[in-house]
Amino acid sequence: MRRGPAQLPIGLYLTQVSRTVSRAFDDALAQAGGSLPAWLVLLCMKTQNVASQRELARAVGVRDATLTHHLNAMERSGLLTRRRDPANRRVHVIELTEQGESAFLRLRDTAIAFDTRLRTGLGEAEIDALRDGLARLAANVATGSVGVAAGGSPPWAGLAGT
Repeated sequence: MRRGPAQLPIGLYLTQVSRTVSRAFDDALAQAGGSLPAWLVLLCMKTQNVASQRELARAVGVRDATLTHHLNAMERSGLLTRRRDPANRRVHVIELTEQGESAFLRLRDTAIAFDTRLRTGLGEAEIDALRDGLARLAANVATGSVGVAAGGSPPWAGLAGT
């Protein structure tokens, strides 16, 4: 019995598509003067109530040391300031500067335009089915929650309305 051509395993195909989309998004953010880590930090700071550097790391989904590296670069670039909380010297309070606010708006517009581009040719029903299928794939392999902060919502919740 002759079989048809072998299909690429869904996990491998998903990985390839994910890399393609990720690279394109990274390129779009870079053209707008940003990066994915900077965008995620700015997004979390604008859409979630994070009171400290530790909470921000948790919300972005990175380790404290990794976040510190990104915050150092963002502070050098003038996007944010950090200061010790006078009530608890171990806590860093992070605030966006005017330049950080502008970067957020620029990268928000870039992310929205990228999402529009990504959805080209897909109807809402197809987007819903894709989202459902991806959620099921994630649930099939998850040992914890995927891309969701401790509060239960992803860092990009409310993006268009911000």
